[in-house]
Amino acid sequence: MSLTIELPAQYGYVFGTVTAIFFVNTYHSLLTGSYRKAAKVPYPICYASAEQAAKDPAAFQFNCAQRAHANFVENLTPIIATLFIAGVKFPVLSASLGAAWAASRVLYARGYTRNGPKGRFIFCEDSALTSRSGATHNLFALALSILSGYTSYSFIKQLW
Repeated sequence: MSLTIELPAQYGYVFGTVTAIFFVNTYHSLLTGSYRKAAKVPYPICYASAEQAAKDPAAFQFNCAQRAHANFVENLTPIIATLFIAGVKFPVLSASLGAAWAASRVLYARGYTRNGPKGRFIFCEDSALTSRSGATHNLFALALSILSGYTSYSFIKQLW
């Protein structure tokens, strides 16, 4: 028994979103590079030392930019995979969630780099709400994971 997958016409939105995410990666690279230069942290050193970051705000900002970029890259593979899988059944919804994830990652990087770890939570000033509202990219990723799981299940179900 073979499985034929026909991509919906709107699947192009998924490709467009993945392409936009590649540009978000470029944004992270440029942001980190500019802070590296300002902090005078040479390659191949990944982070300024804790002592250097404590004394030099530029070194601290570089560490924050570097960490935001690393976190982005850590999440990149699962996001792209879930986009491609979920997009088979839900191309517009998946592309929209992916675009929202990408935009929230730009805001995350800007907030983290400018204001340190607390800057990741830029949507609320109230500390009681901050932990629930700052990392909205996680909600978009969760939604994509659920859609991807449902899409996978619908194909596996055909084998029974």
